[in-house]
Parts: sequence; structure tokens; C-alpha cells
Amino acid sequence: MTRRIRDVMSPAAVAVEPMTTVARAARPMREEDVGDVLVTYDSDLFGLLTDRDIVLRSVAGGRDPEHTTVGSVCTPPPVVTLEPDDTADRTAELMRRHAVRRLPAAEHGGVPAGVVTPGDLAAADDPRSAPADISRAAPGH
Repeated sequence: MTRRIRDVMSPAAVAVEPMTTVARAARPMREEDVGDVLVTYDSDLFGLLTDRDIVLRSVAGGRDPEHTTVGSVCTPPPVVTLEPDDTADRTAELMRRHAVRRLPAAEHGGVPAGVVTPGDLAAADDPRSAPADISRAAPGH
């Protein structure tokens, strides 16, 4: 049976606007224990900000997180996206082709619906696999 992304993705719980500061965007990432936030503008996907973007494009680049906007350091548009009805196979192929570990899923019209990670795909294929176990592990352990 072919798995649909809507069955395995994490819902789009955290979103910020492009003019939000990096420091302000990092707070809900910590509170929700997620490694990314969707960057949206008027309910449309603008970009994706990852913990790696914060480290490499902001902090390591000498930019002040209190004054740097998310829109200036996030993965810029156009963002590779999926539709919630896409398959796990298509998702894996897109991750390989674009060398990304997180793919946003967007409904028709660009409205964010969730984010898919390799751990989500592994859990869908084999809930007992090591990546699935790692994805379910409590943070800090």
C-alpha cells in the first residue's frame, strides 16, 4: 500500500512571517521542540527556517538574531514543496534530488499543511526502524 504524506507528516504547527526576528522565531521552536518553522506571508508559504539556518546564516555569519529577519536567512523562495496526497516515494526522491531533510507540504494554493522528515518516512515504512525510534525519542536523551 502506498503511503500518502498526509498520513505521516507533522502538522504545520509553527509559522512566522518574514519580518519576524530570528530570536523571536527561535522561541516557538524551543517551546514546541521542533527544528524548523514555516515562514508564511498572507497564509502562503514564503520559506522554511531551520535550526541550521539560524546557526549558519545568522549566528555564525555574525548577524544579530535580535535584529536579523527570518526572511533574510530562511531557505528562500521558491521552496520545494509537496502536496499532502503525494506519496512517500515521491517525497524521498525530492529529498534526494534537492538534498533537503525537511519538506513542507502545502495544499493547493500554497497554504502550508505540514512538514515531512526522513524520520517520518522511516516510521511510515517500518515503525520499528532505528530512524523511527530516533524520531520518537524524547529530546535531550
